[in-house]
Amino acid sequence: MKFLSKFYVGLIYAFLYLPIAVLIVFSFNDAKSRTVFTEFTLKWYEKLFTNDIILTAFANTLFVALVAGICAVILGTLAAIGINAMNRKLQGLLLNVTYLPMINPDIITGVSLMLLFVFIRMELGFTSLILAHITFNVPIVIFNVLPKLRQLDKNVYNAALDLGCNPAQAFRKVIMPEIMPGILAGFLLSVTYSFDDFAVSFFTSSADSQTLSVVIYSMVRMKVSPEINALSTIMFVVVLFILLLVNINGARKKKNLELTAKEEG
Repeated sequence: MKFLSKFYVGLIYAFLYLPIAVLIVFSFNDAKSRTVFTEFTLKWYEKLFTNDIILTAFANTLFVALVAGICAVILGTLAAIGINAMNRKLQGLLLNVTYLPMINPDIITGVSLMLLFVFIRMELGFTSLILAHITFNVPIVIFNVLPKLRQLDKNVYNAALDLGCNPAQAFRKVIMPEIMPGILAGFLLSVTYSFDDFAVSFFTSSADSQTLSVVIYSMVRMKVSPEINALSTIMFVVVLFILLLVNINGARKKKNLELTAKEEG
């Protein structure tokens, strides 16, 4: 049974990471072939940094993801605080409405937003694209922050008020530190979803504000350049490096807390 369980886990990891491994290997392939590795080269990485179309699309994607993520965090956090303060029936109603953008197919969301922008005579571009990304990112933030608010002891906030804090100070010193993990998780997920999105971006962007996913889709009609492999490899390595740093930092904090607890004990 142990062998079967390990074999099953190995298959799952191979299914998840083998395509990425192939992408990384062929980013160093001298030929444009996606099936035969001929010779090791770095020319696709060199060409990547001179390809204005890909670099512009990547810059657009990064800009939209960060702006939409920050706006979604502000709106989503405020919305979560407001929902948490309501009675249960109203909370249930609002949460069901909040679920809709998350379970709604992306293509329906994209077409609906495009029709809305056309109806209000808003020109498609960065503004419409960012508003569209905020729309599907706000629910993500709400569902990350709301559980943290529910875990919070309300008496702590009231105690801060009794000790001389005004509501703004009590929120900043008591509530914010407690819900910060949810806010950070919501922000990271929002940025990830924005980077990953295609359908909504396709229907709400213009030629000047196309994201990386839309540009890659346009290239697929002809042939995807190996420069995309190089860019994907760089992005994967950066994300992996960040995750390793976060995990190492978390492990160090946990170890320090355990040492402190032993010393106090």
